[in-house]
Amino acid sequence: MSSAALHQSPPAESADELAASFAASYSGVVAFMAVVSEGSFAKAADRLGVGRSAISRSVQRLEERLGARLFSRTTRSTALTREGELFYENCRPGVDCIVQAVADLRELREGPPRGRLRVSSTVSFGRKVVAPLLVGFQSEYPDIGVDLVLDDSGASFNAEHLDVAFRDGRPEQSQLIAKQLFPMQLLLCASPRYAEKHGLPRSVAELAAHSCINYRLASGRISEWEFKVDNQPKKVLPQGKTSFNDSDLVLRAVLDGQGIAQLAGHQVRDLLQRGELTTCLARYAPDARGHYLCYPSRQQLPTRVRVYIDYMTIHTRPFLESSMWHIHDRSRSTLASP
Repeated sequence: MSSAALHQSPPAESADELAASFAASYSGVVAFMAVVSEGSFAKAADRLGVGRSAISRSVQRLEERLGARLFSRTTRSTALTREGELFYENCRPGVDCIVQAVADLRELREGPPRGRLRVSSTVSFGRKVVAPLLVGFQSEYPDIGVDLVLDDSGASFNAEHLDVAFRDGRPEQSQLIAKQLFPMQLLLCASPRYAEKHGLPRSVAELAAHSCINYRLASGRISEWEFKVDNQPKKVLPQGKTSFNDSDLVLRAVLDGQGIAQLAGHQVRDLLQRGELTTCLARYAPDARGHYLCYPSRQQLPTRVRVYIDYMTIHTRPFLESSMWHIHDRSRSTLASP
């Protein structure tokens, strides 16, 4: 027989016969195991919620397929034949595994939260928000382990076997449930030292005269800066001398006085409040997007996933309350004068 013939799809009749054989064998094994467990066909029928005749037919079809009698039946008793005993011993481990698997899944959905969670987040948000909240979550749910993966490229739910992912901005995948946690502000920031030495831009056009620090996306492109000018969104790609593919390194360069960068509000809020950073062009800030918690479905969520979603929704509220703090635009002050 040629190799091409070996790789040909089986005829539809053969596939249908295989499916019918499997269905009959499966129902027959279930009926057989129930009879052995209950000790009679009548009690097995009651346990499975079917008629006694249905149990008898299933076992009879199974015996015909196996070519062996499994039970020795009289009007008063039902006993396993030698072949039946052998078949039972071989089937029992598999059936026990199936029963245990069903019980385990039911417990995961309905029992106390336990198991492992695989969570993905962008690097900056993961470090600033997600990771600090893990201590409290695992203290409240000690039987849940968490694998946190920080990745700015947007890890795939299927490829990475994710339970939950945090995204900056609403995800494009329509099959995901996206729950906004709090608004995502983009702020133009500089250090006070840079502002005193170089001044700050008063308009988007003046950015061309300043040192800009850019963020390089996972795709290799430089991330554009977003503004709102004359009530219309506007994107600008500043000609910066320095770029990083890590937003924390961008922030570090800004703190060192190397230039201006557009950064997420959650990343800089504490630094702004302490006066270690200042902002400019606040009147041109784009509309807030949002930080989203994403998961595949509202239905059939394991308990460990449900409690994690609830916990993060509640404990990120302090960021919601402080994300729209008052920002002093230093570019309007005399400090910004050239």
